Amino acid sequence: MKKTIRFAFQKSFPILFGYVFMGFAFGVMLTELGYHPIWAFLISMLVYSGSLQFVMISLLSGGAALPTIGLMTLLVNFRHIFYGLSFLDKVKQWGKYTFYNIFALTDETYSVLCSCQFPEDVNEKKATFLIALFNHSYWIIGSLLGAVIGSAIPLNMKGVDFSMTALFIVIFIDQWRAFPNHLPAFTGLICAAVFLPIMGPDSFLVPALISTVLILMLLKRRIGKEAE
Repeated sequence: MKKTIRFAFQKSFPILFGYVFMGFAFGVMLTELGYHPIWAFLISMLVYSGSLQFVMISLLSGGAALPTIGLMTLLVNFRHIFYGLSFLDKVKQWGKYTFYNIFALTDETYSVLCSCQFPEDVNEKKATFLIALFNHSYWIIGSLLGAVIGSAIPLNMKGVDFSMTALFIVIFIDQWRAFPNHLPAFTGLICAAVFLPIMGPDSFLVPALISTVLILMLLKRRIGKEAE
């Protein structure tokens, strides 16, 4: 169990810096609207969706109706449908951790789990749960710190969001080195490059994901043979 905990922490450690700083920014922005720090804690614990939480701040400040908030939630988190599809074969193995793992499957947690190579002396089911739990804890801690002390300290948070971009670049490089077949990576890059100028930076992700999934489904047999 100690090796499993150590492995999960090591894999989640790069997420710590990005989540604490981004959560901190969320906590500061929420308290600036007049909300008590306890709301930053509860939202980060129960909603736990980085980009949606920042959108939520705009919706709350504008007095948006519940149907509007629900629709925005669906649109912002629509990409998680594709994340879940790639883990369908693992859901059966998660057991009692299933519902929490589904809830805690953020972009960063998904990327880390996709690149994980679990050693034989590590319990994969528990390690998966702990990676998700550690990442969730980092976000909660960052949000609470930002709500409690961030609003009282004059800090310039501009540019902090690039830490998430840098993290994804590092994970992409690790996956590129770990897997000899680069066809999935090229497929994702090409689909993103095609839809980015057409749809714009705010709308290209969903069609790019759909196209990537469909293409990879068609090439599944070829990818499997090359992997073997």
